[in-house]
Amino acid sequence: MRKIVIAATAAVAALSLAACSEKTQDAASDTATSAANDFSEAAEDVGDKVGDIGAQASEAADNTKDAAKDALKKAEKTTDDIAADAEKAAADVTDAEGTPHDGTEQH
Repeated sequence: MRKIVIAATAAVAALSLAACSEKTQDAASDTATSAANDFSEAAEDVGDKVGDIGAQASEAADNTKDAAKDALKKAEKTTDDIAADAEKAAADVTDAEGTPHDGTEQH
């Protein structure tokens, strides 16, 4: 009878281990699935961030290009203004007869 009790106890223990092992496998499978989903979401987030950074870099390049164009226009305007001022100054030193002044005349 003692052997029957020991055998029955061993059988219950074996069934418990099998059930526990199945639960462990299920838990491990759930954990792996969850980790795969988390990894997939993280990879998608990284992809979105990289796309955002690319868009920001493109916008910054466009802004830089626009600023350079504006600076060039201002420089051209300044150069034109300087040339016009020089022509006006040259005209101012020419008397009514069209004789240029060299600055050595007596007043």
